[in-house]
Amino acid sequence: MKDLTWLKENLIAHRGLHSLDQSVPENSLESFKLAIESGYSIEFDINLTKDDVVVVFHDFNLNRMFQVNKNIDELTYEELKTYKLKNQEHVPTLKEVLELIDGKIPILIELKPHGHVKKLCKAFMKVMENYHGTYAAFSFHPSVVYYLKKHHKDVIRGQISEYFKSDQKMSKIAKFFMRSMAFNIFTKPDFISYGIYDMPNKYLDKLKKKGITIISYAARSQNDFDFVKTHYDNVVFEYFDPEKKVLK
Repeated sequence: MKDLTWLKENLIAHRGLHSLDQSVPENSLESFKLAIESGYSIEFDINLTKDDVVVVFHDFNLNRMFQVNKNIDELTYEELKTYKLKNQEHVPTLKEVLELIDGKIPILIELKPHGHVKKLCKAFMKVMENYHGTYAAFSFHPSVVYYLKKHHKDVIRGQISEYFKSDQKMSKIAKFFMRSMAFNIFTKPDFISYGIYDMPNKYLDKLKKKGITIISYAARSQNDFDFVKTHYDNVVFEYFDPEKKVLK
């Protein structure tokens, strides 16, 4: 039986305990150290470089963080390391992050495959095979969740979704399937992570009645935090220190 208690009860720092101005950059070793020191669990993202190194970085493109129009999968890890975050750290590998965390707190890892589902999942699980800390893996991509169900049933797996209102490229039918999480019948996620701006909703309420754990992203104020906790189980947070209080 998988224990999801920590997903419901722990305070989870979104991309580590980073700052809005990126002086403490998101998904940096510094942001993770600060989260650990504060006793927070951590959510972070992983991508794959050209030479198949699993790195902890949110975006597929470097533009937002480095003002360089290059994609992660166009660069080897050695090339990626030449770009420095605002605190002069390099983009860390998943291995480096796991060595830092070392089971001190539970971690929530988002897989961002960008068309490389099997390659990323295999590389991810290869790195995780010797990690003995508590973790869960989740993704927007149902194919990732399905891969974990099929090949790594013991891993806590989650489906991320929202209404995709601003996505101009996604078709209406694709948006319906994604926001309703129709693929859950095949992927059987252990938990759901849903955009805070699209809740509460009928899809989540139905899953809540079935006892599925429901979390959200991302609270940027105590009001946001309390709003989600009133309706569902938990929400990752950023840019403030939430008060841990029971609202249900």
